[in-house]
Amino acid sequence: MSRPVPSTPARPSVSTASVVRQFYALTKPRVVQLIVFCALIGMVLAVPGVPSLADVQRGLLACAGIWLVAGAAAAFNCLVEKGIDAKMKRTAWRPTARGELSDRQALVFSALLCAAGSVLLWFTVNPLTMWLTFATFVGYAVVYTVILKPLTPQNIVIGGASGAMPPVLGWAAMTGDVGPEALILFLIIFLWTPPHFWALALYRVEDYRKAGLPMLPVTHGNEFTRLQVLLYTFILFAACLMPFIYGMSGWLYLAVAVAVSIGFSGYAFALWRHYSDALARKTFRFSLIHLSVLFAALLVDHYLL
Repeated sequence: MSRPVPSTPARPSVSTASVVRQFYALTKPRVVQLIVFCALIGMVLAVPGVPSLADVQRGLLACAGIWLVAGAAAAFNCLVEKGIDAKMKRTAWRPTARGELSDRQALVFSALLCAAGSVLLWFTVNPLTMWLTFATFVGYAVVYTVILKPLTPQNIVIGGASGAMPPVLGWAAMTGDVGPEALILFLIIFLWTPPHFWALALYRVEDYRKAGLPMLPVTHGNEFTRLQVLLYTFILFAACLMPFIYGMSGWLYLAVAVAVSIGFSGYAFALWRHYSDALARKTFRFSLIHLSVLFAALLVDHYLL
């Protein structure tokens, strides 16, 4: 009598909902939400007074297009950095790092999002916004991720130009050009980026060292990085006053800008004097509050002028 052949256990199937969640995770939703929020501020500030229905429709379409292209850049970043992400606690959960999505799936997904967003911006907003958004995609996904990040500790400073573009995109969407007001908003985010990311890098330094990335705390040490964080918050403080000085905001914005900038500089000063991972983490979290509150104040102040 022949022995029964043991059956091979069936591979657990992956539900459609799980796959959708994996693709959605590739877009780095929280980062993209901040990008779209900053773009929205640029749109609102570009329109004097209460926006018309046509302005609202254009703004919504622009937000959708920018979201798609930003999500595409994030997905491409996850693909390129899957090996690095797998070595870092903060990013090891990403679907590409865990091997849950293949390189081909991530690449096709990124390409489709970028194409859909670009077409949407070209035909429903304007070509300038499409080209600026696509240039931002290239700047982040290729110039920063592929070239700068693994080569220089100034990666965040130079690559920060891409992250500072959202208000410019929003302004261009509503006006068809790039005004000085948009460049002021760009400057604020550009100067905010280094202290924001270096605060994170300070308490994640071992992750970056293990991944082989030349972040500033790895190449120049903890003390030097803390000094840079402090100095950048001082320069950022001055830049945050420019909307009031230029006349694009009023006293409400000025009061909020001074308050949150003092707070950010205060955290940076405390971090410089007495370092701890807990304080670096608090500084990083406050930097997110700083930018969100600052731009929310610009939004509220715009309708009070």
